[in-house]
Amino acid sequence: MSDCLFCRIASGEIPAQVLYEDEEVMAFRDINPQAPVHILVIPKNHYTSLLDLTERDQELLAHLLLTVKKLGSRSDLEGGFRTVINTGDDGGQWVKHLHLHVLGGRPMGWPPG
Repeated sequence: MSDCLFCRIASGEIPAQVLYEDEEVMAFRDINPQAPVHILVIPKNHYTSLLDLTERDQELLAHLLLTVKKLGSRSDLEGGFRTVINTGDDGGQWVKHLHLHVLGGRPMGWPPG
């Protein structure tokens, strides 16, 4: 989708600080971090949200989560991190391209702080 921010990042049209990339997924630093480490993991193909996925997409979901695991061990997050998938407007999804937030670098317990 030519108007999708994350599709444009995945295609290389918009630069990003890429931390991981393969044929299916890409991970890069969030430009508006909500924690000392804030990484976004996206599928390169466009899916608007988690609601677009079907049972046929199980391998993609597993690949996204295993990429998060790789990033956690590579990004000084061995002590733990939070993974978030915002879905739809009511779920706080601002960019309409499926993405996983990986947040860490500080205790992520509740209440935040």
